[in-house]
Amino acid sequence: MKTTEPPVPHATRPRFRVATTLLGIALLSGCAAPRVQPYFTSREQRDRTLRDIVQTRSWTAGRPAAVTVAPEGDAVLFLRSAPRSRAQDLYVFDVAARDTRVLASAATLLGGRDEELSDEERARRERQRVGSTGITGYKLSDSGRHVLITLSGKLHVLDRADGSSRLIEGVEGVTDSRFSPDDRYISYVKDHDLYVCDWQSGQVTQITTGGTDELSHAEAEFVAQEEMGRHTGYWWSPDSTMLVYQETDTRGVEKLYIADAAAPNRAPKPWPYPRAGKSNANVRLGVIPVEGGTTTWIEWDAEKFPYLATVRWSKNAPLSILVQDRRQREEVLLRVDPLTGHTVELLRETDPAWINIDQAMPRWLENSPGFLWTTEADGECRLCLHDADGRRLRALNPDDSFRYRGLVHVDELRGVVIVAGSDQPTQSHLYELPLDGGPARRLTTEPGNHSRTYSRDGRIYIERFDSLTQSTDWNVRTADGTPVGTLPSLARRPPFQPRVELTRVGRNNEFDAAIVRPRNFQPGHKYPVLVSVYGGPSGGVVHSSGRGYYTQQWYADQGFIVVSSDNRGVGNRGRAWERAIAGNFGHVPLDDQITALRALGARYPELDLGRVGIMGWSFGGYMSALAVCKRGDVFHAAAAGAPVTDWKWYDTHYTERYLGLPEENKEGYRRSSVLTYAKNLRRPLLIIHGTADDNVYFVNSLALTDTLIRAGRPFEFAPLSGYAHGVRDAAMRIRVDSKIAAFFRRHLIDYPPAH
Repeated sequence: MKTTEPPVPHATRPRFRVATTLLGIALLSGCAAPRVQPYFTSREQRDRTLRDIVQTRSWTAGRPAAVTVAPEGDAVLFLRSAPRSRAQDLYVFDVAARDTRVLASAATLLGGRDEELSDEERARRERQRVGSTGITGYKLSDSGRHVLITLSGKLHVLDRADGSSRLIEGVEGVTDSRFSPDDRYISYVKDHDLYVCDWQSGQVTQITTGGTDELSHAEAEFVAQEEMGRHTGYWWSPDSTMLVYQETDTRGVEKLYIADAAAPNRAPKPWPYPRAGKSNANVRLGVIPVEGGTTTWIEWDAEKFPYLATVRWSKNAPLSILVQDRRQREEVLLRVDPLTGHTVELLRETDPAWINIDQAMPRWLENSPGFLWTTEADGECRLCLHDADGRRLRALNPDDSFRYRGLVHVDELRGVVIVAGSDQPTQSHLYELPLDGGPARRLTTEPGNHSRTYSRDGRIYIERFDSLTQSTDWNVRTADGTPVGTLPSLARRPPFQPRVELTRVGRNNEFDAAIVRPRNFQPGHKYPVLVSVYGGPSGGVVHSSGRGYYTQQWYADQGFIVVSSDNRGVGNRGRAWERAIAGNFGHVPLDDQITALRALGARYPELDLGRVGIMGWSFGGYMSALAVCKRGDVFHAAAAGAPVTDWKWYDTHYTERYLGLPEENKEGYRRSSVLTYAKNLRRPLLIIHGTADDNVYFVNSLALTDTLIRAGRPFEFAPLSGYAHGVRDAAMRIRVDSKIAAFFRRHLIDYPPAH
């Protein structure tokens, strides 16, 4: 991609004579308002600001990440990079001494060499949205003494007591490594089989055999990693004598091939990808001794419940698994006898639309029989306590004073749990709930987003806070809130704060919305509008955290007002709100975006609804392409990044959860497809897509461009050679945002749309 701004394509350039005056252009385009000046006084200033935002990751690079409190609360481990780097090292904060030191450096462990990643590790990181380099993760042993780091497929064990590090000799090419609960073994996956290493003696045991690309052991299948939030395919027994592992058979799954057009001498890479309506991987689960030997296969009705959603084997608790039917309208939690493979049903959930998976559940209690479980059966997400046989005892949050977001900590000694939730969708707070029932106690009050991580015994916790105007570092505290220290951050202080306003609009103020104005905003002037959208099932994009709006501020400072709103279908607003999209992506989300946009325009006269652009990535890319093809009367230009254009090309677990099976909902799939409306395109459309995308495959954009060409519709297309779903390279991210901004400046400011 060229560093200069691309020229206006002939097909979309207004055919005005050179001598045409600016006034004439304004009159012809129906926009007689005087042109506002951008905040940036030079291109160099504009480019430097974007470069700063991207390279510092909105001024978060250098902050502690992947924070873990040691089991005894004596130390806090975390990863940290330099202020303009993605390369992380591992640090430890000593609670008693209140000081911080480097525990491990990627450069030292690698001997100054760059890390080499296998295809399997690259795919795992893509599924986990890992954008950092260096030490991207670590595993702390249950004792808290040892730390495991995997780099270039090799295992490094650190001893926190003396600071020494050890490379496990002879072990290479591994993924998904971890300690056994007793710290004696390190388990890992290599060449699609499971291995165990007695790391003190160096003895390696191959636990499974016969693993291949199509019949793998101990690896989570694609939809488990991408859609279920389950990134592993094996689990230890609490006493370290057995392992339970997944066998995945993808021989019946359609293979999609990713070819690098920029390297035609390189063979395409095949990936088993289960498209909507097509065959899934066949999965079964087995228990095997740590010494290897015969596998005991676990019994459940896999024909009715083919999805293995969750596996849990925790201290003083039975092995339990959660399985779902293909339509995800029914799931069963099973208790497993690891010696026989027999299962007993603990509970069953049903929902006429779909069931969401909470990977934190079940959470078995260690010191009393029973487990925690979340359910949306009554329309709100309830955290419930069940006895050991699955009978529900009570809901711990029975009222609607706040909406539950997730489990943070269980303190059995005090008989309470700490949870995240809020009575405002844009905020996140912490609450304490008694296990024996009783009113919730709110622990945080300041408007914004609060988070905590606790030590195992709850004596130490660390907390962070974000709001529209401030962002704190990780503060270390004792259980009663007494300050202990702060994890040091290297992040640069932002030179400005985004000019964000949060509001609610709609007939009943049902839509949360964010408005980002230029820093030199001039009251009384009209500004073109950019809708920054996601719109799909998620936690929403409107939030009380200023650090999430820096890129939007950069767009706004070029003479736009950037708005975002959360339509029905996003999470954290109750079951009915989320499930309003069941069976059709192409109706409710887009209509809600239009309703919110028009309500914002009616309230804020500075929004020029005659010049509206829309932009987004992934589901947001889908929404952007759909908007400009289906509702060109509202949206006058669109930039669609990595869009799903036909849901028959997306994976089973996600697509069928919301749209059902293609053969059972043909009309829903047709109405949800951008291709259905592409022939109606009358507005400028920019499509951007990575050619190596293994999540939303490049064929989605090719199908759209083919349809547009056949319909004689002009468009712009920017294929990103060799890039996957996320553009994590800073240099390319800068070029992509620059191209999108230039596109909107051209079509909404330089040459406003005719009506």
